[in-house]
Amino acid sequence: MPAFSALDGTELAFHVIGEGEGEPLLCLPGGPMRASAYLGDLGGLSAHRQLVLLDLRGTGDSGIPADPAGYRCDRQVADVEALRRDLGRDRIDVLAHSAAGDLALLYAARHPERIRTLTLVASRARALGVDYTHEHRMEAAALRAAEPWFDSAHEAYQAIWAGTATDAEWDAGAPFFYGRWDATAQAHAASEVEQTNEEAAEIYAASGAFDPAATRSALAALSAPVLVLAGELDGGPRPHVAAATAQLLPGAELCVQAGGGHYPWLDDPVQFARTVGSFLDRSVPSAHRVSSSSCRQVRSPGSAQSSDNC
Repeated sequence: MPAFSALDGTELAFHVIGEGEGEPLLCLPGGPMRASAYLGDLGGLSAHRQLVLLDLRGTGDSGIPADPAGYRCDRQVADVEALRRDLGRDRIDVLAHSAAGDLALLYAARHPERIRTLTLVASRARALGVDYTHEHRMEAAALRAAEPWFDSAHEAYQAIWAGTATDAEWDAGAPFFYGRWDATAQAHAASEVEQTNEEAAEIYAASGAFDPAATRSALAALSAPVLVLAGELDGGPRPHVAAATAQLLPGAELCVQAGGGHYPWLDDPVQFARTVGSFLDRSVPSAHRVSSSSCRQVRSPGSAQSSDNC
């Protein structure tokens, strides 16, 4: 498999999926610190763009750094830049999921001239000072009250965000992370523990990783097109929290995927691939076109414009 060396000598691996035309799409996995395998082909997005899935240091097929401090989010920005160079691209399309939203935002702040487009999927934005709360999680959970699994899963889900959950309760609360708790979602959830570097996850957002004021200032002049995609049923972030992120990024588009959870490409693969593919095609024309999306643009900070569902 392809690999490259980080600045500190750590060998990092990435996986190339699909034969899609146009510029490659560099995909950063969340977790935090979960191997990129869980992204799959992002609901068939690989038919539109060749996906380059990075295994962050210490995960998947990538090496373990000599210094664990290298797991901190801001220190992994150099890994993303090293991969861009290895790919031989002057600018790169970047997609980040969940906790990797922070990594992508820090990369864009440090290397704005290297970002062709930025797609944030169910992304965290602590790097901008935007975060979700226990109340947001419970608000999203209440939307699932009619689900047949709700009663058995709700108490476990509460324990997860109270910080008291056992392994069994983590498993029991898993349905709340998915828009559809079907066999595909269940298999996806079952792979999380073995794909995650728990030690690295503890360090990822450690003290000093984020300087929100500096990052907001750096990104205020970002000229690259940005898509912020949230799941309607996701608790982290809720759509209105994702909107707060979009408002801090000039000209960003906010899209709320109907029925989507934290992994929206599993809940409705066709809609997810159409939405992201359309955004990339509109932003960077390519030979391979997909149907247009109905997501509306979110104006610069101070605007009150909201978004429609995709």
